[in-house]
Formats: sequence, structure tokens, C-alpha cells
Amino acid sequence: MTQPLDDGPFYHGTKADLQLGDLLTPGFQSNYRPEIVMNHIYFTATRDGAGLAAELAAGDAPPRVYLVEPTGPFEDDPNVTDKKFPGNPTRSYRSSAPLRVVGEVDDWVRLTPEQLQAWRDRIAAINAERGEIIN
Repeated sequence: MTQPLDDGPFYHGTKADLQLGDLLTPGFQSNYRPEIVMNHIYFTATRDGAGLAAELAAGDAPPRVYLVEPTGPFEDDPNVTDKKFPGNPTRSYRSSAPLRVVGEVDDWVRLTPEQLQAWRDRIAAINAERGEIIN
């Protein structure tokens, strides 16, 4: 993997209740296609992008955004980079190495119920077309 030219800070959105120092690791179900176990842990350099991921994450717990630091090499997320957007305007990344939780942030933009439903509908339509997840 080639190290992307992004110094962060980096964020991860989830519904998990995490503590400082916890490690986020690959090997869990995709939030978008639960039949797929992910080989990577995903993160972004945008708070609101992590907030979107947190809102869309599986489960009923409140969405949370954590400040994280990669513990190993990472690469551009191929699910959005070049495949869907030229370059990496979403500043989205993935790693097979853990991410360490170094803080929690609460100043991210929450979605309205209508916006959240629109995103869920969009993901359902992509899944119906069986859009490939690069794992």
C-alpha cells in the first residue's frame, strides 16, 4: 500500500460505545451489505463524513464519531476513489491495521430524518443493483 498524502485528523463513525485507547479492527460485517465481512477498517478525514457513516451504521445505539489514528499503513478507499469520484474528494481511507481511538467529537452535522431516509434508500437501490464492494 502507498501512504496517501493526508495528515488527518482522522475520524471513524459508528454506533459502538468506545473508550480512549480502544482498537478498531477489520473482520466485522459491512454496514451496507451485512452478508460481507470486511477485510479493512474504514475512516475519513472529514468529521461530517464520519457522522454520515455513524448515522448509517447498523444498530439502535446513538451514532458516534471518534477521532482515530491509524496504527499501520492505509490507502485510499477504492469504493469511492476513482470508482465513483475522481481522486479522493471524500478523503476516505481504509487499512487492514487497527485504528486507535484517541477521542470523541460531537461537533459533526446530524442528518434530518428525511436526509437519513434518502441515504438509506440510495444504499438499498445500490444493493438491489448488487453494486460491488471492493473488500
